[in-house]
Amino acid sequence: MKLIEFKNTNAQRIYTDYINRSKRVIRILSNEDQEDCLMEINSYIFEYIQNHQNEDETSTLLNILERLGSPEITLKEVVAAKKIDQAVKTFNLKHLIEALFLNLRNGLVYIVLFVLTLLLVCFPILIVMEILYPEETGLFVGEKTFFFGMTDPKSGIQEVLGSAFIPVVILLGVGFYFLIVFLLKLVKNKKS
Repeated sequence: MKLIEFKNTNAQRIYTDYINRSKRVIRILSNEDQEDCLMEINSYIFEYIQNHQNEDETSTLLNILERLGSPEITLKEVVAAKKIDQAVKTFNLKHLIEALFLNLRNGLVYIVLFVLTLLLVCFPILIVMEILYPEETGLFVGEKTFFFGMTDPKSGIQEVLGSAFIPVVILLGVGFYFLIVFLLKLVKNKKS
């Protein structure tokens, strides 16, 4: 992206600062998405300045930057939406987690997605614990008790899955993963 050059040094400093602040906000996006966001911002600024050439550069720049708003606030939604797109396209767990953290404040669906992702992260740990401590890990059922995970073997509850625990956890993990991706696609389509 080519930066806009201003005749006025103060306008140039203000513009450079705004672009640098924008870069900090969007740095977690892919290079392509970063470039796309910066070009969009640059386009708004350039068009506004072209339409107000008879005015002072600094005043014109400050006017458009005020309209665009602080990048830390304005770009938060854009970054969150682009992170969801990236997570849906790549099926990468890291991108899923980042997208969920960025969107956690957007409501109940994201809270459900966050809990599902947290469980998804716990499943590999449970598999390792089943291998290391098979008596203490599993699906336990007792009188008025249902427990999935690790517990004290002396607690008097019965482990019901036995050697099927690991395949069940793997299937649950795969199922939760595709459920998360499906819910993210629904949320993305709802916003579009």
